[in-house]
Amino acid sequence: MGVKNQLVKSEAEKNKGEFTYLANGEEVKLSAAMVKKYLVSGDASKITDQEVMMFLTLCKYQHLNPFLREAYLIKYGNKEATIVTGKDTFLKRAAKNPRYLGKESGIIVNTEDEGIVHREGTFHLPNEPIVGGWAKIFVKGRHPELYTVSFDEYVGKKSDGTINSQWQSKPATMIRKVAVVQGLREYL
Repeated sequence: MGVKNQLVKSEAEKNKGEFTYLANGEEVKLSAAMVKKYLVSGDASKITDQEVMMFLTLCKYQHLNPFLREAYLIKYGNKEATIVTGKDTFLKRAAKNPRYLGKESGIIVNTEDEGIVHREGTFHLPNEPIVGGWAKIFVKGRHPELYTVSFDEYVGKKSDGTINSQWQSKPATMIRKVAVVQGLREYL
């Protein structure tokens, strides 16, 4: 009769590397395994433990729920991973700030007739190159602040230098979003 010796993992060992915290009043449980399996955009097999830990730590201390797309961990090839805080996170936080009075935003296009034009929203004609985005943030007791961002500086590119599919199909939406986030991040 053989004896089976099995080590029984304690609760502490089972939960090792698991983070539990509150985000928007809800309890969030995250572990490195969950992040690698469900939350990496791109090539999850190339993600490093350090990149996962940085993502987990950001989510915990900024009270972000990546399952609600408040934070993204993006990895392509052997490049360093990118951690992105979602636009809606900044909009939600701004809405909760009693001093926040709203925003205006749009794109910057180079027209044949008028040259550089700040246009509200994301509408542009096919022959109008998008050169940037803008956002004006309004805060009680302060002058409105205008933020502009250059398209070339922020356009998402693949490792071969070509524009990625999101930026190729929705360039106006993407650059406007960058301008809004920059403004909310810096001004509020």
